[in-house]
Amino acid sequence: MSTPDFFRSRLDTMIDLRHPLAVLATRVPWASIEATLTPMFERRARESRVLQGADLFGATAVLAGSGPSAAGRPRLPIRLTVGLLYLKHAYNESDESVCERWAQDVYFQFFCGEEYFQARMPCDPTNLVRFRQALGEAGVEELLATTIAAAT
Repeated sequence: MSTPDFFRSRLDTMIDLRHPLAVLATRVPWASIEATLTPMFERRARESRVLQGADLFGATAVLAGSGPSAAGRPRLPIRLTVGLLYLKHAYNESDESVCERWAQDVYFQFFCGEEYFQARMPCDPTNLVRFRQALGEAGVEELLATTIAAAT
């Protein structure tokens, strides 16, 4: 559990919790969506390989490259990316405009799981393209169907 920030107001105290996006945020099955998608976006273990080397004491064999790689940027939270995809679809936005609007709209941020207002874009818009490509067309359709079913 995170420590409360005494110098900022929480989003749930700033907004009307009867707003349609605030209500929808409580109805979407975020836990099951995250449980379904997390295995798809985990870092994969790589096969190890033996490297031959030599030092002052002779030939050595070193096991290299085993286990998950720690290289690269950490992934974005699943709720954020799924929320942005839903908002993009629901409000007929482009990837760039949904990210820009997210930085200005407290309801967008609350829907995507933020606790405090963020005055910056949540991610680079190309992250949404990569997320959609990783899910595939069928995965995106299934996600949208799940969120739309929660809205009705």
